[in-house]
Amino acid sequence: MAIRSIKNLKEFSTANERFEGAHLLCPGCAHSMIVRELMNATDDNLVISSATGCLEVCTAVYPYTSWDTSWIHIGFENSATAVAGAEAMYKARKRKGTLKDPDAPVKFVAFGGDGATYDIGFQWLSGAVERGHDFTYICLDNENYANTGGQRSSATPIGAHTSTAQAGRVSYGKKQKKKDMVAIMAAHGAPYVAQLAPNKWKIMAKGFQKALETEGPCFINTVSACTTEW
Repeated sequence: MAIRSIKNLKEFSTANERFEGAHLLCPGCAHSMIVRELMNATDDNLVISSATGCLEVCTAVYPYTSWDTSWIHIGFENSATAVAGAEAMYKARKRKGTLKDPDAPVKFVAFGGDGATYDIGFQWLSGAVERGHDFTYICLDNENYANTGGQRSSATPIGAHTSTAQAGRVSYGKKQKKKDMVAIMAAHGAPYVAQLAPNKWKIMAKGFQKALETEGPCFINTVSACTTEW
């Protein structure tokens, strides 16, 4: 029996996109629209980290990948830490003169869902922003733990019905207000923060370009409708 060899994505990719289709995200999921607009917002080289979640599990099913760029899969909580480490290593190697192409511009981007951003990964994101790493953090905010059954997160709006904050005769749903992450990141002194959504995709693309061009830690919260849980 002949054994099929696994080829590198770049060997057969004919698309100009750096985020390829044929992933397993749900039909209508806004994650892919947000990621594609971010990656098309610059011609610079990209180093991207993704927290465990819908985006990661649906775009990198071994041995396939949708990422036609440098990409790191890291734990649920520390996407910001991973890309901050890559950014620090890049700067160190540039100072030492050990990069193959030291003049090639590189941008560092981290993606995380609202659970990985608002809750489990909050301290990691806070630390990376406080230290002033030069990266852009994109929160894919679908306002619940969509990958694990639709539980509440601190991004879930007040009154919403989730599997762990149910609405009915006893309760009207989640009793707490949504955490204001944009204001929290602004309070950290981030040079650029924004609340964006793919339904205004041109504005979103301009926001991504602004963040990528701004030196220092930038934070963008993007509304990403969840077709299964909403």
